[in-house]
Amino acid sequence: MRIIAIEEHWTTERIDRALRAQPAGTRDESVALNDRGDIPARLLDIGEQRVEAMDAAGVDMQIISLAPPGTHGLPAREAVALSRDANDRASEAVDRYPTRLRAMTTLPMSDPDAAVAELQRTANAPAHVGIMSYGRSGERLLDDPVYDDLLAAAASLRRPVFIHPQIPANAVREASYRGFDPVTDLALATFGWGWHIEAGLGALRLIVRGAFDRHPDLQIVLGHWGEMLLFALDRIDSLSNVATHLERRVAEYFATNVHVATSGMLTPRLLRHALDFTSVDRILLSGDYPFHRLDAATVTEFLQTLPDGEDQQKIAHANAEVLYGLQLSPPGPAEQAAQR
Repeated sequence: MRIIAIEEHWTTERIDRALRAQPAGTRDESVALNDRGDIPARLLDIGEQRVEAMDAAGVDMQIISLAPPGTHGLPAREAVALSRDANDRASEAVDRYPTRLRAMTTLPMSDPDAAVAELQRTANAPAHVGIMSYGRSGERLLDDPVYDDLLAAAASLRRPVFIHPQIPANAVREASYRGFDPVTDLALATFGWGWHIEAGLGALRLIVRGAFDRHPDLQIVLGHWGEMLLFALDRIDSLSNVATHLERRVAEYFATNVHVATSGMLTPRLLRHALDFTSVDRILLSGDYPFHRLDAATVTEFLQTLPDGEDQQKIAHANAEVLYGLQLSPPGPAEQAAQR
């Protein structure tokens, strides 16, 4: 069965250095999580080593995207230059491996106008099929009105926006996530809890802000089975009773504008629970490489949780092909050489 993994991370040495060089108080401390084991080398590679890892895992295609926080935490001028460089490098990688890779566009969100310009610059690049966002740039959230032109462009270009977790703002960390040792503080604010609340809240704010009423074609993707939102959807829908400016109830937008990805959490009970609140057409397979490593046998076992073969195909690859408009290109020279 064809396997497409949609949330597979990488970075550049220049972006990594720029993030670590930010002054204390503005630096995203979660970059320390990139330093474990062989993750640094795997993040920097979007070539032969990555394709070999895909082969070993039975993954036919990855949609690559920058590891958090992308260029979101960088000053505008630096973010513009580094985003452009990353997008060009991603295009080059897809040119080398046209049947194996696609990319999510990196945008300099600290300059909203430049973000729109960069999205438009990559609009006709076949490598770029979506947008990777982290929900917040500095203190500015994705639902801020300054980003409305960007959301309009994403909807018009049919570029899904993946809202990836980002570490909470410092004020939130001080209020809710500190008081332990530094390692536990960081874990609690990231993969232990904070990441998921931040990403889910970013999506929920877009709904309440009316983004999908203004831009009904806008599609977003949430990792980790919907970043807690699906599991509280009955309760969350009570917002509809006060958000009377919306055209529909809050929960209804999940059926038309929100997709969820597995983020390496191939747990049958999470799949069963998700299907209570969304349809199989809105579930996407993602491995969260290299922080998680998909295993071919585990993927097969997970998909077989679904009794219907067509549903298995949807999660394995068909949903991603539809959402991201994936069309396979013939093998390029690099791929042909590798196959010989």
